[in-house]
Amino acid sequence: MKPRVLAGLIGAGIQASRTPALHEREGDAQGLRYLYRLIDLEPLHLDINALPDLLHAAELMHFTGLNITYPCKQAILPLLDELSDEARGIGAVNTVVFKDGKRIGHNTDCLGFAEGFRRNLNDVARQRVVQMGAGGAGAAVAHALLAEGVEQLSIFDVDASRARDLVDNLTQRFGAGRAQVGNHLENAMAEADGVVNTTPMGMAKLPGTPVPAALLRTELWVAEIVYFPLETELLRDARALGCRTLDGGNMAVFQAVKAFELFSGEVPDADRMLAHFQSMNI
Repeated sequence: MKPRVLAGLIGAGIQASRTPALHEREGDAQGLRYLYRLIDLEPLHLDINALPDLLHAAELMHFTGLNITYPCKQAILPLLDELSDEARGIGAVNTVVFKDGKRIGHNTDCLGFAEGFRRNLNDVARQRVVQMGAGGAGAAVAHALLAEGVEQLSIFDVDASRARDLVDNLTQRFGAGRAQVGNHLENAMAEADGVVNTTPMGMAKLPGTPVPAALLRTELWVAEIVYFPLETELLRDARALGCRTLDGGNMAVFQAVKAFELFSGEVPDADRMLAHFQSMNI
């Protein structure tokens, strides 16, 4: 008998998330009883301090697992019993599985971004890359970029200490010199082959762009992790110049593919999930 799955997503401002539909539709296709619920901190008037209670409640209600998104991917770490090697190395969790009385943290963001990158930007130059943002998603993307062969990654964040912590983390895994804290965006952009936005800027509720359009040029490739809207201001500026681009839908889908497998134990059809995502009006 196939398992029943009750999963959810904890985050702030997530009403527009396509993740529930992605999981439930694939569950239907696999003949699973699969329910996926949003646990949105904003309408509940909660913040990250509610995470202990929310995790406990999910366990009491026999949730199979939870996805975790902004702003909880790092705050949740002390509340877990075990971490996968990848989650421990990245220092951020986006998937928690409840199993045998334990809370086990995973990170599928890294794999998700890498899969989209390989499918869409596999042939791009990657000597120097600028990354905007050093939060939980940024940590996963940075690991993916270096694993995919980026030679030098300059990381910019409004919180300089957070950027330094991420660079230290990357240095431990990939060696010295591969990642550095960015300190002059204009100069870094002038030398870059590509730029990746891992900040929330560009979301419908946080409009704008982390990179002024004047710093873009045709030769750059530009990648996003924001997917609502699918075409952010950054991507719109980049496409107007003829840049190669990667939208945030790719990471959203491919991280969900792995999370589905962790929750259900069944192997999902990645191309079917991608097609379903693309069929949704975003």
